[in-house]
Amino acid sequence: MNKELIEALNVLEKENNISKDILLEAIENSLLTACKNHFGKADNVKVTINRETGDFSVYAEKEVVESVEDPMLQISLAEAKMMNGRYDLGDIVHVQINSKEFGRIATQNAKNVILQKIREEERKALFNDWYCKEKDVVTGIVQRYVNRNICIDLGKIDAILNESEQVKGEVFKPTERIKLYVLEVKDTNKGPRITVSRTHPDLVKRLFESEVAEVKDGTVEIKAIAREAGSRTKIAVYSNNPDVDPVGACVGLNGARVNAIVSELRGEKIDIINWDENPAYLIENALSPAKVIFVAADEDAREAQVIVPDYQLSLAIGKEGQNARLAARLTGYKIDIKSETQARESGLLDDLELGYEQGFEGYAEEPFDSFSEEAGADENHAEEDGTAAFGDVDFAGNEAEEGLGEENYQEQ
Repeated sequence: MNKELIEALNVLEKENNISKDILLEAIENSLLTACKNHFGKADNVKVTINRETGDFSVYAEKEVVESVEDPMLQISLAEAKMMNGRYDLGDIVHVQINSKEFGRIATQNAKNVILQKIREEERKALFNDWYCKEKDVVTGIVQRYVNRNICIDLGKIDAILNESEQVKGEVFKPTERIKLYVLEVKDTNKGPRITVSRTHPDLVKRLFESEVAEVKDGTVEIKAIAREAGSRTKIAVYSNNPDVDPVGACVGLNGARVNAIVSELRGEKIDIINWDENPAYLIENALSPAKVIFVAADEDAREAQVIVPDYQLSLAIGKEGQNARLAARLTGYKIDIKSETQARESGLLDDLELGYEQGFEGYAEEPFDSFSEEAGADENHAEEDGTAAFGDVDFAGNEAEEGLGEENYQEQ
């Protein structure tokens, strides 16, 4: 029986991740509980269990006295002499207790103590396992819809994907496997409660970490991310290795890497841009695929003036303002976008050209002759000839393509 006990404890330790020592302590406590129920007290009862063989002994420590007043705590001198002739008054005698004599109620209580400890340790082990996965991506299996929420099987535990964390328009079938972002893991009396999401921006970030080796090992960093779940995401990436193109690494050969992530996100569009410490360059890149003529970014006010050719304005703003809105979230700047014609009519270009002519304190580079002049840069980065910094305001100039309209956008 003792060998079978150790084997059973080994199985529990392996399958449920519960330490065998903790289970043996639970058995010791259960025997003490049984003694207390059987004898009314167990303050002087000791339990020892051999961790290797499973052999255990239960004994009571009793004081040798002339006249016994409490049989549970004391033993007569004559009785002690019968056990060992060397005992004398005042000595402590270990009297063996036969656990088979315990009644049904005492045995049932001992069993409940063991089961309760096992449940507590299972819950604790499960919580510790999932707490390590907080802010990470896991794969779950769709079980069923509960009203508008979705019950997800995560293996040893279930999670609920709340309606607020679902991407609008996504519909899942039972047994379908999906990727989920673990928002929070809470410990409750009924076990860990896991909150998962399909809308969190970090879901896209974690997917890139799992799909792109350069992101996982830190060669390429995702500096910022802005997402409108189900529609479009913009991420700004930076390479710590000058020989590694961060955008190319994330896109992959023939778009294989980014397409795998787009597929997992059910067709959500992803714009990958180069990160730049110069906020004017960053804003210019963030407005991609639109090209710009001019960007002036005020770092203190966190505001930026952007001028684009007339035919690029609608592309820069995007459908329902989405492109400009995501660019504002990505950069943290309030972005004021104007077409070249609007900028001239409002006098903005005249003021800026005058500033160039008169000069600004501390300008870093030679300005180009006219703000409306196209500086001839590629679509991701402005050329140095079209860039200047005056005091706290950073400028960038670039080419452009298509549009109509005007809007201000700021991530609140």
